[in-house]
Amino acid sequence: MASPVKSRKLRILLMPFFATSHIGPFTNFAVHLTAARPDIVEATIAVSTANAAVVQSALARQQSPGSVTAVRVATYPFPVVDGLPPGVENLSTVKAADGWRIAVAAFDETLMRPGQEGLIREHSPDVIITDAHFFWNTDVAADLGVPCVAFQVIGTFAATAMTHLRDIGIHGIAEGVVALPRAEGGGDILIPHTELPEFVRSQKIMDGPVMDRVSSSMVRCAGRAVNTFFDLEQGYCEIFASGIKTKPSYFVGPVSLPPPAAAPAVTAGDSAGAGDSPPCIEWLDRMPPRSVVFLCFGSLTHVSDAQLVELALGLEASGKPFLWVIRRDAWSPPDGWMDRVGERGMLVTGWAPQTRILEHQAVGAFVTHCGWNSVMETVTAGVPALTWPMDFEQFIIERLLTEVLAIGERLFPEGAGVRSTRPEEHDVVPAEVVARSVAKFMEPGGGADAARRRVKELSARARAAVAEGGSSHRDLQRLIDDLVQARTEQQQSNSSTHQKTIPHSLSAVA
Repeated sequence: MASPVKSRKLRILLMPFFATSHIGPFTNFAVHLTAARPDIVEATIAVSTANAAVVQSALARQQSPGSVTAVRVATYPFPVVDGLPPGVENLSTVKAADGWRIAVAAFDETLMRPGQEGLIREHSPDVIITDAHFFWNTDVAADLGVPCVAFQVIGTFAATAMTHLRDIGIHGIAEGVVALPRAEGGGDILIPHTELPEFVRSQKIMDGPVMDRVSSSMVRCAGRAVNTFFDLEQGYCEIFASGIKTKPSYFVGPVSLPPPAAAPAVTAGDSAGAGDSPPCIEWLDRMPPRSVVFLCFGSLTHVSDAQLVELALGLEASGKPFLWVIRRDAWSPPDGWMDRVGERGMLVTGWAPQTRILEHQAVGAFVTHCGWNSVMETVTAGVPALTWPMDFEQFIIERLLTEVLAIGERLFPEGAGVRSTRPEEHDVVPAEVVARSVAKFMEPGGGADAARRRVKELSARARAAVAEGGSSHRDLQRLIDDLVQARTEQQQSNSSTHQKTIPHSLSAVA
């Protein structure tokens, strides 16, 4: 008979890729895990040394003291990479021309595995939750006898599109237009070759041994968790889940929303936060409801100086109030622009509280690059989108907003110019196009009003999904239950094996 299994917390180690857009949702996911079962779950975020501050900042924004203290941070050294100065370990802080160095290094098992595996073995977790980049973690987990779960920070629409692109291969991805099938039936979704992610276009990774290792590791994972909710991408969630029938999928988003047990975050207009509001929130407080266009292109997008000038002039000419966040400190608008715009516009350089801004009643539209975190935040806030994708899988995600969900419109109209994931191919969007698109979208009865009705419904469903008993909350609980059961079975197996190998004389004494 097996000896009793000792009861202790389920120790989960989460390992995100080196980008704020990955570290943020991984941290939020850790908070949801600990809040869902604080008596059972203990979560630790494992990042390279320079990225620890990113995790701490994400934890501080959760507005839940109990959750903040429940999630721990562990660090491992970032390897020396040619061309990267010491301390540059995040795609959000690296120079645009050197971003590829971090991306290539992240997939390099020889470089990255020793530091990560050393930390894993030191912490001896019960579960590893990994980003897909670190495909070797499934091997490490198997060696330790613990489950490895993949956490995907993008939704199932983009994921199934990427799988389709890989399945059709290099011969199906030719110059011209690529057709993606719809889950809901009807005509295909068409994407020009220039708008496909660079690693798909170049075929440097898609057909290589690295991508084969990534795909193999996903199959061998104990399951896959995704930052989405079922009502948002229902048909694509079903396709995603059926991709590996023998392994469960867990749709646990939006993880940017606080978990049910967390204290509510202070939003604009709440008296409790009036004295601590940043200038951009105080400016929004003075604006009429749904009048402001909010613009932010995420932590990874690099916009050229020429495009910034055209955007500035276009916003000026639109006549609409705007709040524009630029993640650069060195850029200045055209001479006299600030005086001409006056109180109608506000320019913020550096970081801004995007979630609070989107939830403010003054915001009427979001000009977004279609990064998945921003998509989830605009959906949960119920704000319609003007889409301006620039890189990665953003052009694919744009189709979800504009063609599937109909909660946004393209800012750069089809046929107006070339759009591309390669900056040298991407036409500069002229000021007159910006002005015309913004003004038309925001006019009474325009595209924003129609899209807002649909996105408000999705906002309610998003909040219901993470609430007690909602679809995402149920999947989160199911994930924890499955992991606890896996640990129990492993402990019982280890105990049984140990019993069988004890010499007879010692067994009798025991």
